[in-house]
Amino acid sequence: MNRIAFSKPTRDDAEQTTLLEGFRAAGYDGLQLKMSQFTPWLGDPEGFRSRWQEPGVASAVIFFDVPDAAGEQRLAEVIDFAAAVGSERVVYCQNRTHDGVTDEVLQSYARSLSAHGRRARDKGVALSLHHHFDQPVMTPDDVRAFFSAVEDDAVGLTVDTAHLAKSGVADIPAFIAEFAGVIDNIHLKDYADGEWRLVGRGELDLDGILRALRTAGYDGWICVDEESATSLGDGLRLSREWMTAHSEG
Repeated sequence: MNRIAFSKPTRDDAEQTTLLEGFRAAGYDGLQLKMSQFTPWLGDPEGFRSRWQEPGVASAVIFFDVPDAAGEQRLAEVIDFAAAVGSERVVYCQNRTHDGVTDEVLQSYARSLSAHGRRARDKGVALSLHHHFDQPVMTPDDVRAFFSAVEDDAVGLTVDTAHLAKSGVADIPAFIAEFAGVIDNIHLKDYADGEWRLVGRGELDLDGILRALRTAGYDGWICVDEESATSLGDGLRLSREWMTAHSEG
């Protein structure tokens, strides 16, 4: 059975406290933390653990950085932090434009991230690449090129439904079927008119996407990645109500 996580940016310490202390009461099994919610503790994982003791408070940490030598060093630090606080996964976004990216560049990134993924695995942490609009891995062709060079199955794929739609992928169930073997994390997000929407309030066939995940035998995390203008309290409540009404099993 899939475990359900939640992720949403927070504006200040009060909202972060509401999120990190209230997610389980709202019906979620875990959180996938945005960068601002964990990076202040990168050098102090024990401080993070003592402040946020709730199990599942960091089922994953989401990290954006430039894929260069300095960015790779920071990625290594995030992996160390994730291992120290008991996070299952680092979700990594390559913060550079898609322009000029070739298959050879993608394959070079894949080999480099495979080394990080092996190191993370040794620490009990999974490394998952988040495809992303206007980042190197954006389209199905990019995913094919990247994963053709991943070594030792050391990197998984985080699928973000709204980023696929924004990137021009019309048949998301077909995408899931093709890449089921590498998908290890789902960001469920709705989309319409160029904007992120609360689940069920956009144009995406989220029920069809959930059916495709069941057909593929996906049993990992489904994270409601709530980045709409909806308030934190409403986002927590309405997203969980939608998931309860539309999930099976």
